[in-house]
Amino acid sequence: MIFLQQLINGVSLGSIYALIALGYTMVYGIVLLINFAHGDILMIGAYTGFFVLGALGTGPAGMLAAFVIAMVVCAACGVTIERLAYRPLRSSPRLNLLITAIAVSLILENGARVIPFIGPNPRQFPRPEVKNIPLGTENLTISNIQIIVIILSALLMLALNYIVNYTKRGKAMRAVSFDMGAASLMGISVNGIISFTFAPGSTLAAAGGVLYASAYPQVNPMMGMMPGLKAFVAAVLGGIGSIPGAMLGGFILGIAETLTKGFISSQFSDAISFAILIIVLLIKPTGILGSKIRVKV
Repeated sequence: MIFLQQLINGVSLGSIYALIALGYTMVYGIVLLINFAHGDILMIGAYTGFFVLGALGTGPAGMLAAFVIAMVVCAACGVTIERLAYRPLRSSPRLNLLITAIAVSLILENGARVIPFIGPNPRQFPRPEVKNIPLGTENLTISNIQIIVIILSALLMLALNYIVNYTKRGKAMRAVSFDMGAASLMGISVNGIISFTFAPGSTLAAAGGVLYASAYPQVNPMMGMMPGLKAFVAAVLGGIGSIPGAMLGGFILGIAETLTKGFISSQFSDAISFAILIIVLLIKPTGILGSKIRVKV
């Protein structure tokens, strides 16, 4: 029964990791950039939800408004960051882009700390009252927060899958990821597609931020570091650049983390997560669902 309870907790946590990991893998699949500022987009989404819920309350209307407004704000932030920080360096060596991504992350974290209405101190995140629903027995329960996390994450992942595989813009994204030069010759606006890629990725990070803050009700300017790092590990574990791989990696990481906390010790949860990554990469360097990339010479 403890195993099943931890499995439910792991699926809930893994759903959040999967949402955030999708943003990493989408951006990498298009421009081969590890956007280390992605975790801080999560923080912006969580704080946006914090202020919206504080103003409108934690009822259904307030929660819906928190998600929608957080997604819009973070999508705008993601597109702005790409336009101002990444696009001018797109033809530069990848190391320059990597350093820029780290710099953007530090700017967002420390900028939030000095903004008066945010500040460096943690704050309690407003959320609906937690109600545990028994699943056949009192020893096995699922909370209303976990139900929201799992259902909303699944809907957002299905929506992303539809956009990528069944829309004109999604086909253009796949074309740009396959061959940017050929896509440009075919009349596709490469800059527009790359900016568009940052928008849904940041939107998913915003939803992940609100869900993460609802599950662990506290916000602070540094809150995006560890979830962002875990989501990056999930993306690499599943195969960086693979959308199904990011989902799978998120669920594996979430379940492994909660099982470790339940049966071993919470102090080893991070170590186990990174150990799984190392083992998988030793066996399959491209990740579970990753594929080898042919380099043209």
